[in-house]
Amino acid sequence: MVAARITVNGEEAPISPAAPHTTVLDFLRERGLTGTKEGCAEGECGACSVLVARPGVNKPTDWVAVNACLVPVAALDGQEIITSEGLATAGEPGTPPTLHPVQEEMAVRGGSQCGYCTPGFVCSMAAEYYRPDRCAHPDPAEGTDAEHGPNGFDLHALSGNLCRCTGYRPIRDAAFAVGAPTDEDPLARRREQAPPAPVATEYARDDSAFLRKDTLAETLELLRERPDAVVVAGSTDWGVEVNIRARRASCVVAVDRLPELRELRVASDHIEIGAALTLTEIERRLDGDVPLLAELFPQFASRLIRNGATLGGNLGTGSPIGDSPPVLLALEASLVLADADGEREVPLADYFTGYRQSVRRPGELIRAVRVPLPLSPTVAFHKIAKRRFDDISSVAVAFAVDIEDGLVRKARIGLGGVAATPIRALATEAALEGRPWSAETVEAAARVLRGEGTPMDDHRASSLYRSAMLGQSLLKLHAQTTEAVSS
Repeated sequence: MVAARITVNGEEAPISPAAPHTTVLDFLRERGLTGTKEGCAEGECGACSVLVARPGVNKPTDWVAVNACLVPVAALDGQEIITSEGLATAGEPGTPPTLHPVQEEMAVRGGSQCGYCTPGFVCSMAAEYYRPDRCAHPDPAEGTDAEHGPNGFDLHALSGNLCRCTGYRPIRDAAFAVGAPTDEDPLARRREQAPPAPVATEYARDDSAFLRKDTLAETLELLRERPDAVVVAGSTDWGVEVNIRARRASCVVAVDRLPELRELRVASDHIEIGAALTLTEIERRLDGDVPLLAELFPQFASRLIRNGATLGGNLGTGSPIGDSPPVLLALEASLVLADADGEREVPLADYFTGYRQSVRRPGELIRAVRVPLPLSPTVAFHKIAKRRFDDISSVAVAFAVDIEDGLVRKARIGLGGVAATPIRALATEAALEGRPWSAETVEAAARVLRGEGTPMDDHRASSLYRSAMLGQSLLKLHAQTTEAVSS
């Protein structure tokens, strides 16, 4: 087994002697790359973001921004990253480096004050700068809006980065001022080559190990031998446990690069989404073909988190406030569960058995999510939280409704944050199906929806508020569909 190594700013470095739980952030800072900062250690602030070379959607390689505070450095064995220091181009001996265009715009437009958050903003901005399908010279007739600049820059690329000093206008100005990469830009040229291939990893120190196998079959055999192992993909949840709760595992098994978990297939009667595809990859590959998922993605955490988070991880944690379960319940999705003895398919509605508990057996993992076709035409995802973006749901409601000739032929409603598990609103579905899609029907069903689940009082919301928001969400859906028809 080759010693674990990582390429940082073009130079290869051994991961040893870092412990298996050491984050990319701590590894970089120990090497003197202190532009990468720790702000929250939870993936909330983006001060730690770095660029990672990943398989591209439109080009062989995409430069993807991730939270270095969450990812174990062992997870990047054989991989290639760029920090804020690596964006600048070195000059002749004795001369300062040439700033990257993103760094230059941040400097001249006053986008940096204390500077603590600036390197993270720069890396997230650089990832958007190098996004292959960004239109750097759009049609002026199309205009711009508050979230998209005249250079095609999507401001949501910075949704996971926080600044407490400058206010966001100069940062936005810098983002909207950057042009397109030149033909001589080395990081732009790098996109034309494939990213480093995944490598098998056996990295052990201090009675703990980080392991990655080449194939799903090998991984499942390992999980049979080590059913106590922690399975990780993007580490957006496990990283928080390590940082904030000081959790350690004797064995961590990575599945994020397994080819069998990274496929997206469209069949005649279903769409199969690999459990280890990141949310960003799913979003860009589907390109709106599943409208309910398209509504989910912008509201799921931040772009930095979506660049690492997976559906398999979000479902595997069993959290009652995860954002994807309500949507997938409304889509009547099922899960393909795999272990060393084979596979089985389980409807998501039957998957959760209790608080953070499921039917998944020891040694079993989620291989894929299957969404049946055809899709319901009337859909909506309503996330009620204290912040519009990058927040945890107080209540999440997903609708998928078939309305034909004014009648509700089918209704599927997924709920999060109102019970010990994500649930289907079965009573409300029954109150809608076979009835007119009218104000009277919807008002009666909304009263039923307010009684679904067992909402509780906590620091995010009261039980009464949660119940009220359930009913209000259905009224909102009816109002939206009525407005759409009348217009």
